[in-house]
Amino acid sequence: MAENQRNWEELVVPPEKVLARIEPGMAVFLGTGVAEPRTLVKHLMASEAVNIQDLELIQIVSFGEAITVQAMHSRKFRLKTFFSGWVADEAISGGRVDLIPSRFVKIPELVETGQIHFDVAFIQITPPNLGGYCSLGVAVDIARQVMDQAGIVVGEVNPKIPFTYGDTFVPLSDFDYLVKAEDDPIYFPRWPVDDVFDQVAANVASVIEDGSCLGFSIGPLYDALGKQLVHKRHLGIHSPFITDAIMDLVRSGAVTNRFKAAYKGKCLASYALGTEELLAWLDRNPLVEFQSIETVFNPIVIGRNPRAVTVLPVRKVDLSGRVALHVGRGNVVATAGEVMNFLNGSALSAGGLSIFALPSRNRRGEPNILLSVEQWPNLFTIYEAVDMVVTEYGVANLRGRTVRERAQALIDVAHPDDRGSLVERAKEENILYRDQIYYCETGYLYPSAINTSATFKGGVEVRFRAIKPSDEEEMRRLFYRFSDKAVYYRYFTPIKVMPHARMQAYVNVDPNQVVSIVGLVGPPGQGRIIAEARFGKDPRRPGYADVAFVVDEQYQGLGIASKMYEMLIDEARKRGLKGLVADVLGTNTPMMKVFEKGPLPVKATISGGIYQLVIDLEPQIQTDV
Repeated sequence: MAENQRNWEELVVPPEKVLARIEPGMAVFLGTGVAEPRTLVKHLMASEAVNIQDLELIQIVSFGEAITVQAMHSRKFRLKTFFSGWVADEAISGGRVDLIPSRFVKIPELVETGQIHFDVAFIQITPPNLGGYCSLGVAVDIARQVMDQAGIVVGEVNPKIPFTYGDTFVPLSDFDYLVKAEDDPIYFPRWPVDDVFDQVAANVASVIEDGSCLGFSIGPLYDALGKQLVHKRHLGIHSPFITDAIMDLVRSGAVTNRFKAAYKGKCLASYALGTEELLAWLDRNPLVEFQSIETVFNPIVIGRNPRAVTVLPVRKVDLSGRVALHVGRGNVVATAGEVMNFLNGSALSAGGLSIFALPSRNRRGEPNILLSVEQWPNLFTIYEAVDMVVTEYGVANLRGRTVRERAQALIDVAHPDDRGSLVERAKEENILYRDQIYYCETGYLYPSAINTSATFKGGVEVRFRAIKPSDEEEMRRLFYRFSDKAVYYRYFTPIKVMPHARMQAYVNVDPNQVVSIVGLVGPPGQGRIIAEARFGKDPRRPGYADVAFVVDEQYQGLGIASKMYEMLIDEARKRGLKGLVADVLGTNTPMMKVFEKGPLPVKATISGGIYQLVIDLEPQIQTDV
C-alpha cells in the first residue's frame, strides 16, 4: 500500500471526540440531502455536553430527519437554511428556522468573502482511492469553500456513497478528523405517478425537441416525464439534481449530451437524490459530472447549451401567466430566485424554452387555473418569462401573445368544468372581449385524438390538430396573408376584413356540428397556422356535411390539402356521416384536383360556374349482371 494511501480506519475517531472540540456559538456546516452526515448530526442532537450550546447549524436545503421539529425547539442550536422548501418550510413560518434569502449561484461568494462564516464543516465523503483522494460523492454545492474556511473539518466516511467525478476530489489530508458512518445515506424513493401526471408529462414531452438540454428535480412530474422522454434522441442534462428518472433516460439512450456546449458529453449536476439503485449507478460513472452550485446554477453556463429547456411544476396559474410556485414538502429549487437562474439560462439559450406544468385541478378538485393568483404564497410574477403552461388538457403557448390571447390559451387547457366561469369572469374584468363566444360542450367534446404530423415536398413538416378558440389571432393572420383571389375561392365573395366578431365565431365551433382541423409549421407547441379544413353538418341534407379547405399560398401544391381531405373523410366516418358535399368554383383547378385525386369517387354537377360535388363515404359495390 502506498504511503499516501494510509488505512483511513486507523484515523477514525468517535463522534464524541469531534463534539468535544466544538465551542458555544460556533457555526457548523452540514451537507445536503443524500450527503447529510447523519451519524455526526445524530450524535450532535443527542449530546448533553455543556459545550453544545447556542450553535448555528447551516445547511443549503434541509432534507433529512435527523434534525427533528422537536430539536428545533431546543436552545442548543439554531438551524439556518438557504431554501424555504421541503421540511424547513413550516419551521421557518413558525420561527424555529432562519431563512437566508440568496440566489444559489451567489452562495459560494458569500462564503468566500466571509459574509457567511463557518467554524466547523461536517462533510460526508467516500473512502479514499489508491491515490489517497476521497470523493464528495453526491453533493458538491459549497463544500470546497466551506472546507477552505472552517477551522475544524470533519469527514464522515460512508462506503455506501458513490465515488463520483467532477469537482469532487479531496485529499485525505484536508480533514482534521474522520468519523465512520453508522447509518445508510438518505434514500429518496421514486414518486408515485397517477394518470393525470402521466398525461401532463406526455404533453410536456410533446414540445421538447430532440437535442434539448433539460434540468430535473424530484417529484411526480419529473418521474412521469422521464418515462415520456425515452423515445427522444440526443437529450442533454444540466440539472440541479441527478435522479432515478435521469438514470433511466441515460440507460434508454435518450440522453447522450452530444449537443451540449457546456460539459459536452456529460450529465451535469450539483446533487443526486434518489434510490439505492441510483447511488450504485453513479459510482465511478464517467457520464455524470458534479460541479459547484455557482457553476450549475449559473445562467450564462446554462445558456451556452442550445435548446435549454426549464420544466417547472407549479401550484396555480392565472389568466395573465403569473404563477404560484409550490410550498412545503416536495418543493425543491422552486423559489422565485432559483427559478430565475434557470429561466434566465433558457432565455439566453438558442431555442431555449420555459415550461410551467400542473394538473388542471388539485387533489381536492379545486381549479388550478384562476383569474388571479395574487393571494397565493410563493408567487412568481415575472410572467414575461413564462413561455408555456401545460396541463393534462394540452399546451398553452404564451410566448409573444397579448394578455387577452394568453387568457384564451390558458382557458383552453383549464379543466372543462372551469372554462365557462373563467370566460365569464375574464369578460367582467375586460381581459376578454365582452362578446366572447364559448360553447360549454367544447371542453369535453374537443377531438384531441386529431393529433398527427406529416412531411411534405421539400421536407416541410406540418402538424395537424383540431382548432381551438385560442386560434383566433392565428386564423386572422392566415386570412390576411391570402390574395383576393384566394379569399374569393374560399368564401365566394370579396371579403376585405376579418374582425374579431366574425373570426371568433369561426374558431369557436360546436363540436356536435363542425369538425375543423388546422395545420401548423414551426416548433411544437408554438407553431404558425398555415392551413385549415373543416366540415359542418348540412341541415338541408341529413347525413351529409359541407367541406371546405384553405391553405396558405406559400404552402400550396405540397399535398397538404390532400392530407387534410383524407383526415376529414376519416373523421366523417367516425361520426357516422353518409357523405361530404362541396361547392368549388370552376376556375379553382387546384382544389378540384384535391377531390379528383382523393380516395373516394366524386359526383360532380356544374351550375353557374360552380361545381357541386358529392362524395359518398360508403359507395355502392358494383356487381356484374
